[in-house]
Amino acid sequence: MMADDTPFAASHAATNSGHLPVMIAEVLAFLAPHERGIYVDGTFGGGGYSRALLAGGAGKVFGIDRDPEAVARGQALADEQPGRFVMLKGTFGRMDSLVRANGTDFVDGIALDLGVSSFQLDDPARGFSFAKDGPLDMRMSQGDGGDASAADLVNQVEEKELARIFREYGEERFARRIARAIIERRMQGPIARTGELAEIIRGAVPGGRRQKSSKAGKIDPATRSFQALRIAVNHEMEELDQGLAAAEELLRPGGRLAAVSFHSLEDRRVKSFLRRRSGDRPSPSRHLPPVPETLAERPGFRQLTRRAVKPGAAEIARNPRARSARLRAAERLAAASPGGGA
Repeated sequence: MMADDTPFAASHAATNSGHLPVMIAEVLAFLAPHERGIYVDGTFGGGGYSRALLAGGAGKVFGIDRDPEAVARGQALADEQPGRFVMLKGTFGRMDSLVRANGTDFVDGIALDLGVSSFQLDDPARGFSFAKDGPLDMRMSQGDGGDASAADLVNQVEEKELARIFREYGEERFARRIARAIIERRMQGPIARTGELAEIIRGAVPGGRRQKSSKAGKIDPATRSFQALRIAVNHEMEELDQGLAAAEELLRPGGRLAAVSFHSLEDRRVKSFLRRRSGDRPSPSRHLPPVPETLAERPGFRQLTRRAVKPGAAEIARNPRARSARLRAAERLAAASPGGGA
């Protein structure tokens, strides 16, 4: 290929806006796009994976995103690539019905770039980050369908449930302290800004304000709680479970799934799903009779990555946000899926 036709050059259009798609070379190596193939970029975001798939020779790519701003970026790409790229508004948990409603029953590959995009994270008006003060929002859909915002959760949810959110989705050891501090503070009036919430969290964590001012490279004490709220607001764990099942329904035999995660909750869910659906279970006791195949859940995938693939040092140096990324991939088998697909 000529230099300008490489997936990396194609994805550079996204980086011009500040978005650096992660592990594109590895994702393309697993998906192996070809001119007769149909692919899904289930988390379009800045379009880096879609552009790379197209540049890599994919016959057709469907992009999916719930964020109206991402959909607008996707429509621009559709205008550039008529007939080869189609932008669909919705959640990747419904990718099977979205794609099939557009006349395609099965696809050859699916890419998932999980979590929040750089576009969302870097815009203070979206409220995903405390790096710059903004409204406490965090809705990927920007409120379409009446979704509750982070401010709604912080100001309305009871203490016990807030603590559960921080503990379960943020793996925050001081979840109860933080929830109690929020309840006490909101009695004085609604909490509406990211900066305000971050200060409440830091004040609730032992030594939190000292860590904030430290230059030792420690994680800000508000980081885990903000992650937890974002996951809760956008129902990300439920969406991931639905998306993995939908991918199994939509992939044709031999089709491949490549999923990039950015924190342990996502990666554990992907890992567990692929292990379960590849038949990778503990061996039964030799003292018990074997389970007939007709009674066992037949595998739907063959794992291509026994261990998660991590980004290389060069990529991390180029894009520090890549350091926590983990890639897992699998190939669809010609076996019945839980939903009865093939």
